Amino acid sequence: MNILFIGDIFGKAGRKLIIDRLPELKEELEIDFCIANGENIAQGRGMTEKTANSLFSAGIDLFTSGNHLWDKKNSLDFIKTEKKILKPINMSPQAIGNDYYLADLPDDSKLAVFTVIGQAFMGPADSPFRACDEMIEKLQENATHILVDFHAEATAEKRALAHYLAGRVTALVGTHTHIQTADEEILSGGTAYITDVGMTGPHDSVIGVKKEIILEKILSSMPQRYEPADGGLEINAVCIKLAGKSSETTEIFRIKRKYD
Repeated sequence: MNILFIGDIFGKAGRKLIIDRLPELKEELEIDFCIANGENIAQGRGMTEKTANSLFSAGIDLFTSGNHLWDKKNSLDFIKTEKKILKPINMSPQAIGNDYYLADLPDDSKLAVFTVIGQAFMGPADSPFRACDEMIEKLQENATHILVDFHAEATAEKRALAHYLAGRVTALVGTHTHIQTADEEILSGGTAYITDVGMTGPHDSVIGVKKEIILEKILSSMPQRYEPADGGLEINAVCIKLAGKSSETTEIFRIKRKYD
């Protein structure tokens, strides 16, 4: 079984790239299930029903998320009812969204997916370590494979959680920084890991935002209205190969495709 995990899809440029290119990429890699981090799909912050459904139609099977999930206030009812959108499990219990998703794969195995958010340099959140312990205990009876999206800033925190979960989850992939790292590996116990999958969208930018705006803010110290960039399009993702009905992973490799 081949799982495709797509790094943070950013704004209109990222959405169009997925709509145009994902079908051929899935066919090329023989993908059985496709996950993407979707917290930035609407103008670079949050998601809407329209933007999410356009990407579901393009071949995304499930969205993970992070701290920007709820930025579009008029979309909260949609996020609450759509089972294929996951919130970080260690936020407030009152936060809107689903905790996990259990997918049936073509080989009759089951893939469980959940998102957890970091504490270092992020907003208030409970311990991701304890939250993962509780969720894994809940899922392990029914899930053949467990994939974790760790939406976090600090590399050390991501690696620490990966080693803590090694052998207990099939894969832990990092998101949030929008910069793809070159450290994909199989940890002890067969757990696939990468510190950050990267960003899908406009890379001629500062992590998705027009670089001129960011430079003006830095040089002037004055507030600026952020606008998504539209150049330097890339898909950043990883392909994770599952070991049949074993919980282990046989391979993880990075995807970095440039389209202009």
